[in-house]
Amino acid sequence: MRILLMAMGLLVLGLTTPVGAADDYVLGPDSQPQAGVPRGEVTKHSFDRSRIFPGTVRDYWVYVPKQYNPAKAACVMVFQDGLQYNAPVVFDNLIHKGEMPVTIGVFVMHGRVPGWSTNQLDRYNRSYEYDGLGGDYARFLLEELLPVVAKDYNLSQDPNDRAIAGASSGAIAAFTAAWERPDAFSRVFSSIGTYVGLRGGNEYPTLIRKTEPKPIRVFLQDGSNDQNIYGGNWFLANQEMLSALEFAGYEVNHAWGDGGHNGRHAGAIFPDALRWLWKGYPARVAKGAGSKQMKEILIPGEGWQVVSSGHLHTQGLAVNAEGEVFFGDKLNNRVFKVAVDGKVTVFSRQCPGITGLGYGASGYLYGCETGENRISVYNVLGYPTPLIHASGVGDMTITHKGEMYFTDPAHHRIWYVNELGKKMLVDEGIAEPTSVQLTPDQSLLLVTDAHGQFVYSFHIQPDGTLAAKQRYFYLHLADASLASHAGGMAVDAKGWLYVATELGVQICDQPGRVNCILPPPQRDLITSVALGGAKFDELFVTCGDRVYKRKTLATGVVSALAPIRPAKPGL
Repeated sequence: MRILLMAMGLLVLGLTTPVGAADDYVLGPDSQPQAGVPRGEVTKHSFDRSRIFPGTVRDYWVYVPKQYNPAKAACVMVFQDGLQYNAPVVFDNLIHKGEMPVTIGVFVMHGRVPGWSTNQLDRYNRSYEYDGLGGDYARFLLEELLPVVAKDYNLSQDPNDRAIAGASSGAIAAFTAAWERPDAFSRVFSSIGTYVGLRGGNEYPTLIRKTEPKPIRVFLQDGSNDQNIYGGNWFLANQEMLSALEFAGYEVNHAWGDGGHNGRHAGAIFPDALRWLWKGYPARVAKGAGSKQMKEILIPGEGWQVVSSGHLHTQGLAVNAEGEVFFGDKLNNRVFKVAVDGKVTVFSRQCPGITGLGYGASGYLYGCETGENRISVYNVLGYPTPLIHASGVGDMTITHKGEMYFTDPAHHRIWYVNELGKKMLVDEGIAEPTSVQLTPDQSLLLVTDAHGQFVYSFHIQPDGTLAAKQRYFYLHLADASLASHAGGMAVDAKGWLYVATELGVQICDQPGRVNCILPPPQRDLITSVALGGAKFDELFVTCGDRVYKRKTLATGVVSALAPIRPAKPGL
């Protein structure tokens, strides 16, 4: 059986051993059938009803341990590329000894789109499904395949009870599934992982260092004679992954050998890797502490909290001098106020198509009403008075002198309004200028481009005009996205910029580099961000139908107040 499974793996993965590698790994006792150990059952199935990968067919196998009790939800471990590592035998032995919980194994092949005749090749989806970043493969497992398995078996839905594994491209697929859906998978076994430049996997070490750590435990295996080809050096890439995971404070372990791009070493260490992945169970896998920069902003144990829910589409945050926070519900034509004690009330019901909000030095709230193509000012009771009419309005910011800048996304323009209400066009040509923000000293105007990758920086001239236009802040893009979908912004007292993007809140230092990424608190787009609360240290975001906040170590800046000069940045 072992020889057959190893042969299947070599055929499927195209694995080879370079000349000169010792690669003399052998399977130990835990990978061999043992007398007196109950044996689980492996059954073969096929799946051909995918909507996420349409037209594909694939085989999969399900291992059920003898100890499985349908009355109790079992742990789950998913494997890419079918049966590997002699896993059913290893499961039998470790479950019997109590070194891992009762676990159902699901061993799934990559998809292929069959040709119509023997003269036509199938379309093989392996690299497409496995090597690409993003959430599609995780969605396939969670929305399509595992629900089919769950019709016959009681599978736990708790991410702490779920692991995922794979070799080569299957390894990066396993890591990506957990990275994208830590709410579904907490434990990853990666052997000879393809974290190289095939479909963006080489980006992971950078993203891991910058992104708020997730509750994932990772075991990495590779050999010094792994592939070194056009996409990169596999062994070096795996060492970069280890370094990044350690830097971000993850629970990570590894086994380096001298093997090539094959499953021999991984098969030999697989039992010990499983013991480590499940150590301490049922204690939950913890998040890491994150980078030095993350520790300077986030407070350990302080996560996202729901401020308000049940809306249609939240966006447009603004903060007043007391730290009260305002946000819009565009499709409900309302603006809400969050008091410093956290109480949420309706501030105005007369805000047609509200998108952006700003607080002025006058003490009044201003709003961009796309439904009326105007900017209005609201009195203390929330009643609007039309102030500026424009054919397109998106977002605004107001200086301590009462001057205003606002965006016109539909016409690719930025406008300036002086203290007397005179409107002047100050820039055009940005693909989709969605939001504007002032630096703490109010010397620069920052503009997001939802259709691009950069936040623009302008030097504000004494007459309000803009100069020295630069694509200054470099943002990371989500996989397969051509744009950042950048929305609202906030700044803190250090001059750091917080940008709402498709990836989450990207936090940039003064020189324009992303240092930290905070993923969205729910699977939806963050549209705006602000630092409010009594001490301006609560980070607020609008995300889908909800508003969230979390306590931080940062201190926000309100543009309606006197400018402040941050310290000079490290260059």
